[in-house]
Amino acid sequence: MTKGRLEAFSDGVIAIIITIMVLELKVPHGESFDALLPLWPVFLSYVLSFVNVGIYWNNHHHMLHAVKHVDGSVLWANLHLLFWLSLTPFATAFMGENHFAAPTVAVYAFDLLMCAVAYTILVMTLLRKHPGDTAFAKAIGSDMKGKASLVAYIAAVIAAFFAPWVSLALVVAVAIMWFIPDRRFERALTGE
Repeated sequence: MTKGRLEAFSDGVIAIIITIMVLELKVPHGESFDALLPLWPVFLSYVLSFVNVGIYWNNHHHMLHAVKHVDGSVLWANLHLLFWLSLTPFATAFMGENHFAAPTVAVYAFDLLMCAVAYTILVMTLLRKHPGDTAFAKAIGSDMKGKASLVAYIAAVIAAFFAPWVSLALVVAVAIMWFIPDRRFERALTGE
């Protein structure tokens, strides 16, 4: 089975996710800059989620570039990732509309944790299709950034109940770590 349909479908779903998030930004009543001030939590939540979804899209693209073929298990693993990503607009709006209250930050961090778990499952499923010394397996390597992300997200979920700003700092730290696209796949494919 070719990977083209998987890539096209994933790109479409991710584009819809971003569109839904931006539609949650409501126009304020009033024409002054002061009318924008109450919207800062919603806007900040949107920016954080836009960056996170963008990171997943970018790394998903790079990862699939190293993949030669997919099968049904890969399709289901990819749908699992898209499911958790599709909940990002809800978690984003819940957190922003409620001014980063502890339970809302916990829900947001949990959604990001589940996105990371789903991405890890997708990677493991692809490794079963591309084992040993394939370009894909070489590119994945020990996946320290992926493991560190999972640990940070678990800590963020726990911290959200006691210190929501610490939780958000962990989420931002993971985003910063992944902001530069994952070049492992490009290096593996070019033989660097």
